[in-house]
Amino acid sequence: MRIDEIMTREVITVSPETPLKEVARVLVTHRISGVPVCGPNGEVLGVVSEADILRKEEGVSPDLSRPLAWLVRSLDGELDKVRARTAGEAMTKPALTVRPTQGVSEVARAMVDNMINRVPVVSDDRLVGIVSRADVVRAFIRSDEEIEHEIREDVLLRTMLLNSGDVDVSVGEGCVVLRGHVNTQEDAEILVRCVRRIPGVLDVETELRWNPPDSRRALLGFRRF
Repeated sequence: MRIDEIMTREVITVSPETPLKEVARVLVTHRISGVPVCGPNGEVLGVVSEADILRKEEGVSPDLSRPLAWLVRSLDGELDKVRARTAGEAMTKPALTVRPTQGVSEVARAMVDNMINRVPVVSDDRLVGIVSRADVVRAFIRSDEEIEHEIREDVLLRTMLLNSGDVDVSVGEGCVVLRGHVNTQEDAEILVRCVRRIPGVLDVETELRWNPPDSRRALLGFRRF
């Protein structure tokens, strides 16, 4: 599944000149955790999140009275955020962005690794959408029929270039079983990895055959990769 299948296309944005109080009002009114800061041509300059506004609200800790501590925090950019009055001054930059064609699992991993809740989606350096953790979670609860269709059409036919009769697919409660024949053991391993990345897949079991280098046929019986 690709990001452009789950992203929100109508995106609320602010400009670098938007007052920080107005940014906070936007977040509260629309019940969102962050908002992209965009230039005049739709380019994403950064993101203002609730955390950025909280940084402003909490100010500078008392233990920063020591000159060296002030210098460290200033070099880290925190003092600039504390003094911020506009979105451009408070925003986190550069913003982490993704492309519409990227896979949902890849973006989910980026969200977890970077501890963020919303990611702007860009095409040709312009904002075209935004994807949130909630969007990713909704993608995870798809039906078994939707999961099976994606495995057959996107993984087997388009990615692996296999004939429709080479591998049989069955899905029950998010658990996938693959049975059939592929060319090599490496193909079998790639197939399983691709299936595991599909949103909604909980587990993958396999009964796949392939032709080893010595041309003898091998059997993999419900082995977990």
